[in-house]
Amino acid sequence: ESGGSCIRCGALVSLSWVCCLRLAGFQVLILGVPCLFRLEKVGSYDSVNIIKPEDAAVLFKAEGHYPKRLRVEAWTSYRDYRNRKYGVLLKDGEDWKSNRIVLNKEVISPKVQGNFVPLLDEVGQDFVARVQKKIERTGQNEWTTDLSHELFKFALESVSHVLYGKRLGLLLDYIDPEAQHFIDCITLMFKTTTPMLYLPPALLRHTRAKVWKDHVEAWDGIFNQADRCIQSIYRQLSKNPDAGEKYPGVLASLLMLDKLSIEDIKASVTELMAGGVDTTSVSLLWTLYELARHPDLQEEIRAEISAARIASKGDVVQMLKMVPLIKGALKETLRLHPVAVSLQRYITEDIVLQNYHIPAGTLVQLGLYAMGRDHRIFPHPEQYRPSRWVRSQSHYFRNLSFGFGPRQCLGRRIAETEMQLFLIHMLENFRFEKQRQVEVRSTFELILLPEKPIMLTIKPLNASR
Repeated sequence: ESGGSCIRCGALVSLSWVCCLRLAGFQVLILGVPCLFRLEKVGSYDSVNIIKPEDAAVLFKAEGHYPKRLRVEAWTSYRDYRNRKYGVLLKDGEDWKSNRIVLNKEVISPKVQGNFVPLLDEVGQDFVARVQKKIERTGQNEWTTDLSHELFKFALESVSHVLYGKRLGLLLDYIDPEAQHFIDCITLMFKTTTPMLYLPPALLRHTRAKVWKDHVEAWDGIFNQADRCIQSIYRQLSKNPDAGEKYPGVLASLLMLDKLSIEDIKASVTELMAGGVDTTSVSLLWTLYELARHPDLQEEIRAEISAARIASKGDVVQMLKMVPLIKGALKETLRLHPVAVSLQRYITEDIVLQNYHIPAGTLVQLGLYAMGRDHRIFPHPEQYRPSRWVRSQSHYFRNLSFGFGPRQCLGRRIAETEMQLFLIHMLENFRFEKQRQVEVRSTFELILLPEKPIMLTIKPLNASR
C-alpha cells in the first residue's frame, strides 16, 4: 500500500503525500517533496513523478518531435466504437503534428486574439446583466449563491460563440430545448467519464453497463451539435459567400481554409469545446473565491482595470495588455487550484534527473498541485499573491497550468482571453464576499473541483458596504 519508494533515499512512500491521481484504474500517489518518486508497476508501465522546475525543463527537452501524454481512455473508446476520428487532444505522431500546425494558426497564435475578443466580450457583458437581474429579484441589493452552474453556462456560451460562431442563449431565463439538450449531453459526458478512470471502458461496453450507454449517448449529442453547426455554416456560405466582416468562429474559419478534412475539423473543435467548459468555469469560481477572501486585492485590481479602461480609450484588445494584476490573479489561482493534477510526457530519450537515470519510453509526470504548494519553489505558497507573477523575478518553468511546448493546451488563448474579460466585467460592476471561517479544499474527479459548494455574496459596487 505504500505505492513506491523514493529514488534518492529509498524510503517507502506513505499515504500522506500532497495529492493523488487516478491512472489505469488505480489510485496513485504523487510525491510532494523534493525527491523523485518512482511508482511501482501500475498496469503496463512505470511512472516517475517530479515537481522541480529544473526537472520539468529537462523533461520537456526530451518530449521529442511528437509529444505524447496519457489519453482519456473513455473518450478514445467512444471514438473507436463510433468509428470517429480523433482530434488533436487524442492524436499522436505525424497525424497529430500536421493537424496541430494548421490549428495553431487559427486558435492559439497571438494574432488571433483580436478575433475572439468581440465574441467573448459580448458574453461577458451579458453575464453581468444576468447577475444584475438576479440581484434585483432578491430585493436585498445582494445575491448569495453557489455560482458553479451559472459559470458552467457562461463558459459553454463563451466557447460555443468562439468555436461555432453562434450563441446558444444559455444566459437567458428561457433556454431553447435544443440548447438545453446540448448542456445535458456535456454534463452527462463529464459525469460518465469519471467512473471510467477506474473501470476499463472495454469491460463496461462488453457488459452493456449503463454508464457506457450514457457516455455514448452524451458524445452522440455533442457530435450532433457540431453537425448542425457545420450544416448551418454551409447554408450561410451558399447564401452569402462574400460575408466576412464579422469573425465567423473557429469552425467556419477552418472549413473555409480547407486544409483539414471535415471529420478532422469536427473532431478537434468538439474536443476543444469539451475541454473548455468545466476547466474555465471552475478556475473562475476559484478566482472569485480567492478575491472574496482578499477585499483589498479586489480594490487594487479594480484600480488597475479603471486605469486600463481610460488609457486604452475603449479598445478592449489594448486594454487586455494593461492588466498584469488580473493575469497574475489567474496564474495564482491555477497555482493553488490547478485544473489538472499533473502534466505527463512519455520521454523519447534517456534522461538524468537528480542523478537518477530514466530510460526512454518512461512516463514522467510533473505534479502541478504539489509544485504549486511547495515553499521551496513558491515562497509562502499558502498565500494568494497575484503580485508574485507581476514582479520581474524568474518564473522559470513555474507557470505550467496550460502545459508547455508544442503540446500545450490548444485552447489556451481562448481560455485566457475569456477569463480575463470575465474578471474585468465582473469587478467593474460587483463586489464579492464570502462567509467567514469557511475554507474550501479540492477534490479529484476528472479534474480538481471544490470539495463543497462555494457560497459567494455578490453586491453591486454602488451598494453600501
